Amino acid sequence: MLTMKTVETTSELKNALDELDRALGFVPTMGYLHEGHLSLVQKAREENTSVAVSIFANPTQFSTDEDLANYPRDIERDIELLAGEGVDLVWIPTVETMYPEGYQTWIEVDRLSTILEGSFRPTHFRGVATVVAKLFNAVSPDKAYFGQKDAQQAAVIKQMVRDLNFHVEIIVCPTVREPDGVAMSSRNIYLGEGERLAARCLSRGLFLASDAFQGGERKAGELKKIVKDEVENESLARLQYVSCADPITLIELEKEVKECLISMAVFIGKTRLIDNLRLGK
Repeated sequence: MLTMKTVETTSELKNALDELDRALGFVPTMGYLHEGHLSLVQKAREENTSVAVSIFANPTQFSTDEDLANYPRDIERDIELLAGEGVDLVWIPTVETMYPEGYQTWIEVDRLSTILEGSFRPTHFRGVATVVAKLFNAVSPDKAYFGQKDAQQAAVIKQMVRDLNFHVEIIVCPTVREPDGVAMSSRNIYLGEGERLAARCLSRGLFLASDAFQGGERKAGELKKIVKDEVENESLARLQYVSCADPITLIELEKEVKECLISMAVFIGKTRLIDNLRLGK
């Protein structure tokens, strides 16, 4: 069994990739790994001969009012976790590697990037699409793995892959949740004890909407109202938006729905959390 290699530069990456057997599964991350990330790695390990992971807290997907400097990091722990999952290669590029002096090229996925999350974080998906394209160009994976928790991100990346003819299959894996239903997220570390309890209102709202859907409720407005009411009953929560959209196009749905993506963004104290659930699949 090959020992996991950790590399930083693109030349080191190329040499390490040349030594790997194909097929290659790839999991891009921003680090501070949790069980959600590891579930993607495990799926990649099941489906591929080799597995590569990147760790890069991408500055271009943070807006000026988001605190990149305080984004949680623990590279040594991340490397230890990945070694335990049998990962073959870990790439930890620097900001200078990804965005050298004079950098000025960006990828924008027009419509999908301007709705939902894009309405509140207008440069976010430009940063996501650009960095993922650069990672794909450097790693050339056969399959790449993303989490359903970031449903809009997955949709943007799928669209970019189709539009730019990337030869990579995008695999979207289920959201991993804590025992109390809270979606795993690196941002959960920001929550105080009371806030962590309050964060359960997101998944409670989603599960109540799912129960209603299973019981025959098909009105988009009613499904959103179920989520809205549950979140707004939590005193520490401030709902930013709730959406009932087409799962593929993310276009907002009205009246009767056959299937939909219920998604939301909620501030618990100062921490912004997102969550979603696909209904009718």
